[in-house]
Amino acid sequence: MAREHLKAFAHVGGVTLTGIYSRTRSRAEEVAADYPGMEVCNSVEELYQRTGADLVIVTVRELSMAAVAAEAFCFPWKVLLEKPAGYDLADAKRIVDAAAGREGEVFVALNRRAYGSTRNALSALAGCDAPRFVKVLDQQDQAAARDIYGEPPEVVKNYMFANSIHLIDYFHVFGRGEITDVTSVVPWTPEQPGMVVASIRFSSGDIGLYEGCWDGPGPWMVTVTHRELRAEMRPLEQLTLQRRGERKLVSVDGDPLDTALKPGLGWQARQALAAVRGEAHSLPTLADSWKSMVLVAKIFGLGA
Repeated sequence: MAREHLKAFAHVGGVTLTGIYSRTRSRAEEVAADYPGMEVCNSVEELYQRTGADLVIVTVRELSMAAVAAEAFCFPWKVLLEKPAGYDLADAKRIVDAAAGREGEVFVALNRRAYGSTRNALSALAGCDAPRFVKVLDQQDQAAARDIYGEPPEVVKNYMFANSIHLIDYFHVFGRGEITDVTSVVPWTPEQPGMVVASIRFSSGDIGLYEGCWDGPGPWMVTVTHRELRAEMRPLEQLTLQRRGERKLVSVDGDPLDTALKPGLGWQARQALAAVRGEAHSLPTLADSWKSMVLVAKIFGLGA
């Protein structure tokens, strides 16, 4: 992800890539070789002191995020944390507490919000006050996370925070108002993972339905429906629209940045630059991330 963020910021321009730090210096040197003039540092403190950067991006693994984020919070730069900002709810709360009262703002790279498909769906759905039905289909495979991707046991155990956050965050993107109720329909059973279903109600009258298929086949998909329009994202990078009275699905062109770069990262980088310059932006904050982490916990009955 460090490489992908660097590509995105280099591509959008208007930024100087000043330095990098990794606990494994040889890896930092390898990455920095593609960006002449980038300082390779030996600590977070040295990274700030040598670069005076306006923004730092933290791309460490889940189990290291709280400790490294706390180090980054010691300096007045703005901070962009890779998701998830915590491997479970307690870890997320540690990050939120560590950030409290600091000088610089903290953002979280919930890059699905920056997809062209997501932004186009929001634009298409705007202008109709009718209640929305937001449906999210999720699929997770703990065995693959452990055996193929090499995730540690604590991350695999909490994979709804580490990976389902990608999907569950969409409820806060498309649902309007505050969440007033989360009701389990098919509860999470950690001893025998399978289907997880929950209904979500918003103060606006919008309704959400989460369907998660664990250790079985299923797509990642989001649909949003109101009386005039149905928006479908499957895969998430692609948007189709169906209008009332029509049977056909119409594809909507995406953002060229999502083809040139890892999807969402180009627009996200532009929003980060706007935040640094004090301009209007749509970069999700740590508070936004916390709300979605709490929703994950409520859907899975994990003590939120």
